[in-house]
Amino acid sequence: MRVFLYSELQRQIEKSGVGRAILHQRKALEANGVCCAERWQDADVVHINTVFPHSFFLAKKAKRHGIPVVYHAHSTKEDFRNSYVGSNLFAPLFQRWIKLCYQQGTKIVTPSFYARSLLKQYGIEKKIHVISNGIALSEYQKDTAAGQRFRKQYGYKPQDQVILSVGMQIRRKGILDFVQLAKAMPQYQFIWFGCTNLRFVSRKVRQAVLHPPKNLQFAGYVPKEQLQDAYSGCDLFLFPSYEETEGIVVLEALAMQIPVLLRRIPVYTEWLKESQDVYFAGDLQEFETKAAQILQGKLPDLTENGYHAVQKKDLPNVGKQLLRV
Repeated sequence: MRVFLYSELQRQIEKSGVGRAILHQRKALEANGVCCAERWQDADVVHINTVFPHSFFLAKKAKRHGIPVVYHAHSTKEDFRNSYVGSNLFAPLFQRWIKLCYQQGTKIVTPSFYARSLLKQYGIEKKIHVISNGIALSEYQKDTAAGQRFRKQYGYKPQDQVILSVGMQIRRKGILDFVQLAKAMPQYQFIWFGCTNLRFVSRKVRQAVLHPPKNLQFAGYVPKEQLQDAYSGCDLFLFPSYEETEGIVVLEALAMQIPVLLRRIPVYTEWLKESQDVYFAGDLQEFETKAAQILQGKLPDLTENGYHAVQKKDLPNVGKQLLRV
């Protein structure tokens, strides 16, 4: 079987979750003996990951030529909101557009049962398959030397306790809450990896990024290897995002076996058990309290359970599920 993996404007979106997902798909399929075609005309299946205009027309063109289309539904109206300036205003139009795109698929795939429930609410009646974006577990191994390299690079002392988050610098990711937590917890060091063009975000987010408290660093986008160093060298992964269709960085943190504290939202609770696999918080006060308790050793270490929870999302397993579809 030959599959054409398509992600429109890949260079522009490669730093996003969708950009990462297509790289995971290639590895997952190749691990199961599936060839990835270089042209859609040479493929047995066209697998589309984006909702830009050319993606829509490629789906229609492929079907006209008798090639089935798998449309990967990464985006929802809910995760479009609270992202860029004007996103809330255009969210209803975005919902109608992505529904039109996804319905071009012979099959539809989405990363979580939560995302599938949203798509069904939009009125999409086709069968929707739930398949994780997955993670290459073999590539995510905690490394003491790598952690020390990270701490040296960013100026942390051996006694510093470091709280890490990763994501685009947008309101939906909870970046304003992360800044507030840094201000409320000056005894800890905070660092955020990921970037966004600040011309397209709200004034509050722009000011927060440009004028952070002294114990918070915005490190920007870094290659995967440097991010793995950060996972190895931090003491807590705190992800305050308000909306996700899965959250690849959560898979990465669990794979690196570091403590994880997430916002209590439906997409996680369908596969992660609270206070068994990870810790959850619902508001700033709970984030502050639980983060301190985790770092002070007052709450049990859940990292081994978290690792077991993410093992089923290893890329070879994901590839088997994609192959069945």
